[in-house]
Amino acid sequence: MSLRNLVPQPILKRLDNSETALKAFKYTVASAVSVVISQVVLFLAFGVFHIWSATTSNFVAVAVSAVPSYYMNRAWAWGKTGRSHLFKEIVPFWGLAFLGLILSLWAVGAAEHFALIHHFPHLEVAVIVNVASIGAFGVLWIGKFIIFNKVIFAKKDDSELVSLLD
Repeated sequence: MSLRNLVPQPILKRLDNSETALKAFKYTVASAVSVVISQVVLFLAFGVFHIWSATTSNFVAVAVSAVPSYYMNRAWAWGKTGRSHLFKEIVPFWGLAFLGLILSLWAVGAAEHFALIHHFPHLEVAVIVNVASIGAFGVLWIGKFIIFNKVIFAKKDDSELVSLLD
């Protein structure tokens, strides 16, 4: 299924006129897929099956969702092909993913603690934990787009990249 079949034509026309807008749209879709994956894993592991604590479940959820996020962003949103460059793509992407993990672990731990000291039922604790996880990544979302677009997945001939590195 192509992007043209998924997006209403007036929106698509505007996106066609702006490479950055199209990348932002694709980044948003890739992020949405990643969020769905992480939230489902987190809710099932912590909320439904009680496999791990909230923070451990969040760690697993972030790890599971980060892999498709990398490949969807690299290949689809930024159109990169071939082998990934270790220091220009892999290390910065996973560094940002790690930053998101740390922030979300803190948010999830704080949310779980808050919910438990207030004696919420487990299902409500699980929902609060999921909201905290989404919120933590939401804080980083715009900053990550700018870094992905201008540094990590920038075109080699992009003059903005050159000025950032000078």
